Amino acid sequence: MSRPLFLRIVEALGQWSGYFTQRVDAVNRQGLSPLQKCTAAIRQLATGSCADELDEYLKIGETTAMEALKNFVKGIRDVFGERYLRRPTMEDTERLLKLGEKRGFPGMFGSIDCMHWQWERCPIAWKGQFTRGDQKVPTLILEAVASHDLWIWHAFFGTAGSNNDINVLNQSTLFINELKGQAPRVQYMVNGNQHNIGYFLADGICTGTRRGKKGY
Repeated sequence: MSRPLFLRIVEALGQWSGYFTQRVDAVNRQGLSPLQKCTAAIRQLATGSCADELDEYLKIGETTAMEALKNFVKGIRDVFGERYLRRPTMEDTERLLKLGEKRGFPGMFGSIDCMHWQWERCPIAWKGQFTRGDQKVPTLILEAVASHDLWIWHAFFGTAGSNNDINVLNQSTLFINELKGQAPRVQYMVNGNQHNIGYFLADGICTGTRRGKKGY
């Protein structure tokens, strides 16, 4: 994470809640700084560090580190959720389609793929349902859609690692608007044929679906 982005998050969370500000206790001693609390939370999220590992260099106890993590996640959702954790608006959709057409893919909404995150502390009783033969270890699957400028506008996380990409797609919320009849309609020409359903660039077995196409 870049320093400017980190400081922007710290500042925004400080405005959101007094928890992420420098405070003093009853005897006028300085408490933990917002930098310490945000660093502790990000370390746990980004590297899987245990809360009790952070005391040595951050001087923050296990209980406080867990509290910081919970407040950090809630703050990120409340402060940035409306802008980043949302579906594309009609304006966003038009922009994505224009970008796709400009790059030689008319009708494309973005690129879709699934990745496996290793679950190191998966309970033994659950390992079978979270392990796939090609992965060898228990995993959780993240399905994401991103535009070329790395705007990740869809993320579906938590599916058991034993699933393949098609199984994940069938459980995903990605096409919920289409099922409701609310999906944006598009019109574009490919090889002289008119199409009115957008698509996503994909690889593997997803290219066999109605909305997945492979780029060559």
